[in-house]
Amino acid sequence: MTLSHDTAGTGPQTVVLLHSGVCDRRMWDGQFQALADAGHRVVRCDLRGFGETPVDAPHLHADDVRDLLDHLGAERAVLVGSSFGGEVALEFAVRHPDRTAALVLLCAAAPVEHEASGELRAFFGRENALLEAGDVEAATALNVALWCGPDAGPEARALVHAMQRRAFELQLAAPEEHGPRPSGVTQEDLGGIAVPVLVVTGAHDVPDFRAIGEKTAALLPDARLVTLDWAGHLPSLERPEETLALLTDHLAGLSAPAAAAR
Repeated sequence: MTLSHDTAGTGPQTVVLLHSGVCDRRMWDGQFQALADAGHRVVRCDLRGFGETPVDAPHLHADDVRDLLDHLGAERAVLVGSSFGGEVALEFAVRHPDRTAALVLLCAAAPVEHEASGELRAFFGRENALLEAGDVEAATALNVALWCGPDAGPEARALVHAMQRRAFELQLAAPEEHGPRPSGVTQEDLGGIAVPVLVVTGAHDVPDFRAIGEKTAALLPDARLVTLDWAGHLPSLERPEETLALLTDHLAGLSAPAAAAR
C-alpha cells in the first residue's frame, strides 16, 4: 500500500515531512509549499492509522516511508520528523542508511526505551481510561491540552483536535493484529547514524521530550541540539513562520553531496 501523500517542488533535494502521533500531514500546512518554493522537492504523507491512510495490515512505518520513496523515484531524502514522526525518521535512518541524506528531529520521540515520567504515565493512564469508556471526545481534548504549547492559537488547537480525532477513529477501528511491528532499533544502532542531524527541543514541552532530545543528540555522532525558548511540543503549528525559517536555513546549510536526492 502507498501512503496517502502530497508532493510539491522539483528541486534536487527531496525533503520528507513526517507528522507527530497526534497529527497527520496537515500539520505541515505552514511549511509544505513554502519549502517547495525555496527549491526543494517536498513530500508529506499520512502514516498508517492517520489522516487518509488506513491501518490494513501489520507494518513498519519506516519501511512504508521507504516504499513511498520508491514510488516517487527518490533514492535519498532528508527526513523531517515531529515527535512520533521523528521516531520513524530515526528508524528509517537505521534500517535504510543508504536512503537517508540527513535528519531534522522536532521534539522527537525515540525508538529506544524511555522511562516515562509520572506526568506522562498519568496522561496515558487517563487517555486509556477515557478510550476504554468510549469517550473519544474527552480523550481528544486531553491530547490537545497536553501537546499544544502556549503559542498555539485557536486555529492550531482546532486542527490538532481534528487530526487527533481522525487518528483515534482509524486506530480504534483497526484489528489489533494490524498494528505496527517492533522496529528492534537499539541505542547502539542510533550511534551508527552517520548523517547530519538537527535535534530541536521546546522549552515548554513535556520534560520527557526535552530529555529524549538531549539523550538522542548525545548518541548521534553528527548532531546539533537547538532548544526553542518559545516552543511546546508542536512548533510547526505553534509558530509556523519561525519553524519554516529554522527548516529553510538548516536545509540550505546542508552540503550538496550529503543532502542531494539522486
